[in-house]
Amino acid sequence: MQGTPQFNQLKLLNMNKELLFQLYGVYSPSGKEKKMRKFIKDYIRKNCGECEVTRDNLGNLFIVKGQNETYPCLAAHLDQVQRTHSKDFTCIEIQDNVIGWSPKLMEQQGLGADDKNGIWICLECLKRYDVLKVAFFVGEEVGCIGSSGCDLDFFKDCRFIVEPDRRGSSDLITDMCCGNVCSHDFIDALDAKAYGYEHDSGSITDVGELVPRGVGISCLNLSCGYYNAHTNFEYTCLPELEKCLEFVCHIIETCTAVYPFHYYGGRYSYGGYDGFDEDADYEMMEQLLSNDNSLSFEDICNDWLLNFNTQDRDILSDIYQDTRISLGIDDDDFFMNDDDDDSGEIIFDLPPLRKVS
Repeated sequence: MQGTPQFNQLKLLNMNKELLFQLYGVYSPSGKEKKMRKFIKDYIRKNCGECEVTRDNLGNLFIVKGQNETYPCLAAHLDQVQRTHSKDFTCIEIQDNVIGWSPKLMEQQGLGADDKNGIWICLECLKRYDVLKVAFFVGEEVGCIGSSGCDLDFFKDCRFIVEPDRRGSSDLITDMCCGNVCSHDFIDALDAKAYGYEHDSGSITDVGELVPRGVGISCLNLSCGYYNAHTNFEYTCLPELEKCLEFVCHIIETCTAVYPFHYYGGRYSYGGYDGFDEDADYEMMEQLLSNDNSLSFEDICNDWLLNFNTQDRDILSDIYQDTRISLGIDDDDFFMNDDDDDSGEIIFDLPPLRKVS
């Protein structure tokens, strides 16, 4: 793939397929994730060093490795959709693809790669890194049961949350049915194009539950190489799964800051505007400045840009200025200059400060 890192056959030879195939062999339909929880806990104890593993009353697993002021954080869900999983279930590798197969029935069966591919990435990263948090959620496929009811305190010292839970090879999901889920700063820090990822919109997954609940940090969902999800014809493309792992490792190693995200329910499609609703953007700006009238235009762009319908900074600047005037916010340092005049002449003064109710 031009413009992306080269994932050659040697990498596939070194890929931990044994773990992947073992995960595919654990049958974990929604509401019956016990076997997967046990497998994960046993694997971590034997292979991932010293980790703190806790389970909440919903059945979610939370892992903390290392001690640090802030943590990179990954997530995946434990459940799968498929209702067919024979006792003789096995994995068959065909070139660079993997399918599930029942020799007795002579039929293909689903892998549960949605989201065992994500679990595999999380476990591989727990082996590689000394500082990491991971959340494994129950019941994602039946309404994000685990993520909608978990204690958000687990994430209070996290930098971001990345969940590999998307079909295909190139989707960087920053916009879900709930709206946007990450900040512009986090997107800029990812270097996603170098790994063959492009912005796209998605629907429901666990991070899409955490953001509206107020987790307060940037979240992502990533393609991790599976296709035909939720069917018996599901398969995984190994090079694409390996590519996702390398991208996740890149994020862990390079995104060392905390990336806050303030959720207000806004939405922007990176393929273009979903429709510029000027009134909604004025309402959004009024809400932000009413809550904190000290916010600069750069503060707005850095922390809340993705909550607006328009991403045009010139348009947003006009909305910002108009809103300040309507709210009566005075700021001696804020003025507009005539683009044709370098003298710094003030074109208009804002009215004096009045109390905002």
